[in-house]
Amino acid sequence: MTAPADRPAPPRQPAPAPPATDAPGPLVRELRAVHALVLRDLLRMFAQPAQTTLMLVQPLLFLLLLGGGLAALVPATAVGGDYRAYLFPGVLVMTVQTPAVTVGMRLITDRESGYLRETLMAPVRRSTLLYGSCLGGTTEATVQGAVLLATAGVVGLPYEPVLLLSLLATMALTSFVLTVLAAALAIGIRTVESFHILLSLALMPLLFLSGAFFPLTALPGWLAQLAAVNPLAYAVDILRRGIAHHVPGSTAATGVLWDGWQPPAALEIVVLALLGAGVLLWAARRFGRLE
Repeated sequence: MTAPADRPAPPRQPAPAPPATDAPGPLVRELRAVHALVLRDLLRMFAQPAQTTLMLVQPLLFLLLLGGGLAALVPATAVGGDYRAYLFPGVLVMTVQTPAVTVGMRLITDRESGYLRETLMAPVRRSTLLYGSCLGGTTEATVQGAVLLATAGVVGLPYEPVLLLSLLATMALTSFVLTVLAAALAIGIRTVESFHILLSLALMPLLFLSGAFFPLTALPGWLAQLAAVNPLAYAVDILRRGIAHHVPGSTAATGVLWDGWQPPAALEIVVLALLGAGVLLWAARRFGRLE
């Protein structure tokens, strides 16, 4: 009897591939997208030093020319101290205002150039892209505000760490509110020209009704009521109260009034924070339906 022929060995099955461990999770992808957008805005700011410097020129002119010229005319009793120190919070708000509202302009130009459509193809939520843009604008505006904050000694303010940190934190909150307001406005606008027109119609009245240049108590009753719904009025009032709390002999002139009652600074901070968060969530919902 012949021996049975050797049967060929069955082919080896390939070993199962180990599970991929380097693929980022959903949260990591969202955070990376936010980081990339913030980094883009910061790199753009540092790559254009001339434009950044020009944004600081107007607030400095207000502080040095307007403040220096009116300091001898405005009595200290009218503004609770030196007029230049009274004007300084308004100048800080002016400094963060321009780079903050630029976020809305970038959304429109990115849409026109097609960059926004490419960004929306990223494997992250659309709301994350809006959060990153707003955080980048907030960071850029706060950095520019910190540069002007270094001139506090010009108006006689001490370089106390607690005072400077409180002013910087308030500027960051103000930058956040202005950024999300500009972004929410830009979502429904198609052209940069229309956005410019709306900004010119809104920003100057908001600034003059903020108490940056004169006490709100000097306004007529109906204008004082408009100031009570002006976010810039709360920002200026918080900054001015912080200065009055740390500078001896300085008093904060009356700011926002609610039916004759002045809310505490902590409540004003809460109002600004809730306004910014509410507008951001509303804008994110609209941005998610953007075509």
